[in-house]
Amino acid sequence: MRRADRLFLVIHALRGRRTALQARGLAETLGVSLRTVYRDIADLQRSGVPIEGEAGVGYLLRKGSDIPPLMFTADELEALVVGTRFVKAFAGKRLHQGAQTALLKIEAVLPPELQARALRSRIFAPTGWRAAASDSIDRLHAAIGAHQVLRLDYRDEAGSQTLREVEPLCLAFWGGAWTLGAWCRLRSDFRNFRPDRIVAFECSGEIFSETSGRDLSAYLRAVGVNGELA
Repeated sequence: MRRADRLFLVIHALRGRRTALQARGLAETLGVSLRTVYRDIADLQRSGVPIEGEAGVGYLLRKGSDIPPLMFTADELEALVVGTRFVKAFAGKRLHQGAQTALLKIEAVLPPELQARALRSRIFAPTGWRAAASDSIDRLHAAIGAHQVLRLDYRDEAGSQTLREVEPLCLAFWGGAWTLGAWCRLRSDFRNFRPDRIVAFECSGEIFSETSGRDLSAYLRAVGVNGELA
């Protein structure tokens, strides 16, 4: 866990409490040592966070002190909650974890009435379901970010299997399946590959540069997406 996230969770644990929270309880919750908790509390106090208490007694946020709520409307909050539900259900593990952490941070600073309203949304995503290709989404995402040329062992809809060398440009989710948008060197054109039909893939070790005519903008035009990508 990043130190910034840990400090945020320390403050969150102290918010709204009427009784002191023991350092040992914080340590168990965060999965860190007592020494780390004492150091984090001291750092927060030095930075101006109004935490009162001491080792062996426990800690409280000074009465009347709190973190101001985020200024979201009810519709904006519901959009964020629903969005994180879909990311958690359908994205790779890294984005799943990021969505979970983001949602916890949003909920932590909301007034109770707004938090309750946002969580009452009747739009759900099946979080228990995991697509067959979900484990590969993180690897493909990383390759896109690093501009790594990929070698794909790919099986198309008819079952024909080919070897492709591609320059990956983006991932898109179409409500039922993911696709990898890429420049295919075999076909010398843009192609879409479904991750659940990729038998295996590996990085070739080559780094590519996006050039005019075969970059993301050109790909989006080729597939009929104009303007800003939603």
